[in-house]
Amino acid sequence: MKAGVVHAREDVRFEEIEKPVPKKGQVLIKVKYTGTCGSDVPRVNGDACHFFPNVLGHEFSGTMEAVGEGVTKIRPGSRVAGVPLVPCMKCPDCQKGNYSLCKHYSFIGSREFGSFAEYVVVQEQNAVPFEDEVSFEQGAFFEPATVALHGLKRVPWNGGKTVAILGGGTIGMFVMQWAKIFGEREVVVFDINNERLELGKRLGATAGINTLGEGFMDKAMELTEGQGFDYVFETAGNTITMRMAFELAANKANVCFVGTPTKDLTFTVKEWENMNRKEFNLTGSWMSYSAPFPGEEWKLVAHYFKTGELKFDESFIFKKLPLSQIADAFEMYKTPGFVKGKILIDSEQ
Repeated sequence: MKAGVVHAREDVRFEEIEKPVPKKGQVLIKVKYTGTCGSDVPRVNGDACHFFPNVLGHEFSGTMEAVGEGVTKIRPGSRVAGVPLVPCMKCPDCQKGNYSLCKHYSFIGSREFGSFAEYVVVQEQNAVPFEDEVSFEQGAFFEPATVALHGLKRVPWNGGKTVAILGGGTIGMFVMQWAKIFGEREVVVFDINNERLELGKRLGATAGINTLGEGFMDKAMELTEGQGFDYVFETAGNTITMRMAFELAANKANVCFVGTPTKDLTFTVKEWENMNRKEFNLTGSWMSYSAPFPGEEWKLVAHYFKTGELKFDESFIFKKLPLSQIADAFEMYKTPGFVKGKILIDSEQ
């Protein structure tokens, strides 16, 4: 079969490798689409790849082609989305159902061969079926949609409240939609890009605020009658918005950091004191799994994509490229800010 194989830094080759065969408990997936993830970029253009040669790709969809011995829940021909985490299932965290915190995990598309290929083999539990009403494009977005939902599950949830979403990227748009689906009154997206803010409103946000605008904090507070937001989700991993979250939070708020920072983060005494004076709860969110594995996050994404309540916008996709041009995809990431959205790699072209 053909695959995009990473041989060294900045060296991705479209070449022939051996087609995998499903063993006991495994399934063979004929891959349709794989989305490029931000974590893939340093593994190709930097020094973060775990080993060479390697086949990356973990946000994928496709069709079940064959099953190994003992597989009973999914039949060949089923449309499936890939679940990339492979927890050990034995450590104390796994035994508690905290699979994202497993220290002995494997991960499809980084620690074992992934889906930048025509075929990929995974454990049966790592393939989530979805109905024909859900497109293969949507199937490749299951993983980011579940990451967003897991962030909401990290805080005690009550409907009818106010929510601030810091960062209007893919994760932010999904967090915003989940907040609306689960009954929040005001959901406001904050970003520096007006196109993203308009997209947010099309997808259901009650307002969008450009944080580069003069007096943006006053405008935000007006929306909450000066009280601040009951829930604040930071989804960009940006040091500025992480500090901003403390200021936007209401008294007794819940603040969740979904985004992963890439730079050192510092707070002034005054900024940090917000947490003391407002007595808000601060937590983080990591990946997208719960018990029983892989978790209700994945079932809910399949359901709400099918009903159309979880909306999918074509602007989520920056470009589609055939698998043969996978090297071109990572070249695009060398220009900061050039790629706006996901690049979908089509393994059938």
